[in-house]
Amino acid sequence: MQVEFALLILSLLFFLSIFADKIGYRYGVPALLLFLVVGMFFGSHSLGAFFNADRVEIGIETAEALSTVAMCIILFTGGMETKMSDIKSVLVPGITLATLGVLLTCVITGVIIYYIFGWINAVASVSIWVALLMAATMSSTDSASVFSVLRTNGIGLRHNLRPLLELESGANDPMAYVLTTTLIGVVLAAQKFPGAEHAISALSIVRVIVIQLVMGTVLGFALGEGLVALMRRVKLGNEALYPIMILTACIFIFAVTYYLEGNTYLAVYVGGLIIGNNKFTRKRQTQSFFSGLVWLSQLVMFLMLGLMVNPIDLLNYRVWLPCLIISIVMICISRPAAVWLCMWPFKQYRGRDKLMLSWVGLKGAVPIIFAIMCKAQGVPFADLIFNVVFLCTIVSLLAQGTTLTFIAKKLSLDVPQKEAKSLQYFDLDLPDEIQSSAREVEVKESMLEKGSTLREITIPPHTLVIMVRRGEDFFVPTGASELKPGDQLLVISDKDAQATYQQMIDDAEEEAQWKAEMRERARERFNRLTAWIPKKK
Repeated sequence: MQVEFALLILSLLFFLSIFADKIGYRYGVPALLLFLVVGMFFGSHSLGAFFNADRVEIGIETAEALSTVAMCIILFTGGMETKMSDIKSVLVPGITLATLGVLLTCVITGVIIYYIFGWINAVASVSIWVALLMAATMSSTDSASVFSVLRTNGIGLRHNLRPLLELESGANDPMAYVLTTTLIGVVLAAQKFPGAEHAISALSIVRVIVIQLVMGTVLGFALGEGLVALMRRVKLGNEALYPIMILTACIFIFAVTYYLEGNTYLAVYVGGLIIGNNKFTRKRQTQSFFSGLVWLSQLVMFLMLGLMVNPIDLLNYRVWLPCLIISIVMICISRPAAVWLCMWPFKQYRGRDKLMLSWVGLKGAVPIIFAIMCKAQGVPFADLIFNVVFLCTIVSLLAQGTTLTFIAKKLSLDVPQKEAKSLQYFDLDLPDEIQSSAREVEVKESMLEKGSTLREITIPPHTLVIMVRRGEDFFVPTGASELKPGDQLLVISDKDAQATYQQMIDDAEEEAQWKAEMRERARERFNRLTAWIPKKK
């Protein structure tokens, strides 16, 4: 394949996927589902066959390598974006859902899958270990899918459910990874030595899982703290290298943990959690850099899945029918049962809270990676597992992704949430040591009622307007600077004063709206009183 042709196809796919995200934002469809559709449309079994099938087909080794890198970036960024102050109150229930909840989901789904395939006789009868492996690949939830839907609709969740879901969905992927790799070993051993799976005890599997989780946690914490100390001591000459340094730290944590036989993905998540909750230079740019990388990773993963799938295989009722049943089982039985069992000791969560937690079981990039892993390892029925993961992901995104906001409203758990706005017109990065925050404020008519100069508008103490943007021009204001509606102010204030300032702006807007309503009512009363007066012709 020519490099130029590959770059042309890749850039076209990325453009189409980015525009698909725009469509998804407008119509409430999860963007990741549209990425899948774009990949299927251009796959070697669809439109790609019109060009040349071998030009768009992806090798399994390449897919596995890309999956590993994408998974590291997704988990590391999830750890960096998780604030310890937010998850302290939900630490125990979150960890319970992320470990025991994943295990229960895997076991319940696996047993049902075993009987489903035996009943339908789809493709071939699968063993209980293959059924459990299939369930393990889909046992975790995808945090990026969940919160992209919530952010799109501007919906928060009551009763501290959002940080609980954030912790659970970010920390449950390592548990699913341990289950998947362990069951891959069991299935391969049974294939090479028939009957060998019976010699493997449940105790030995539990021991492997515990060792992996403990090693991953310890190494992630130790390496994360060590890298934070290193970043505080080293000062780079080029500021653009700081995000690259953090990305290198992510890969370093993964590689070291792999050779020390720990849970690599758990170590990456814990390392990101440690680094993200510490102070370091250019933190805001680094977080923006990783946010873009996460979307790129998910875009690549879903495009790759679409390119690898064969739509003809999905049309066979012996494939899509059990997949549909499995999706219904996971949505309506496995996930709710795991949530209710795990949340039973925590009495602060009521029935509707558990119903919401049960519904938030969106599938995303992680099952794709695990399905590709099964194909790369030569697991029996790997193609069947791949097709099941593909269809279950689509059903999850359609059934749960498009109704997440609706369910939250029906359960009276939704709350309007104002997302923190980043600076759009001013590029400013304050060090974490400075207990101040920068924000942009648009000048409105209500702010200029007492006067149009800067000294005449009301601002709280410990707040400073340091720059004004008018159109495409910028200037540093003084007290005598005249302001106009539509001007953008760059304001720096103490973090305690920021809420006060926002409240003053909101109060001014409410007062202006009230005055406008009073004027409109007075105009209506005047028109009614003068309606009997004959008008001159």
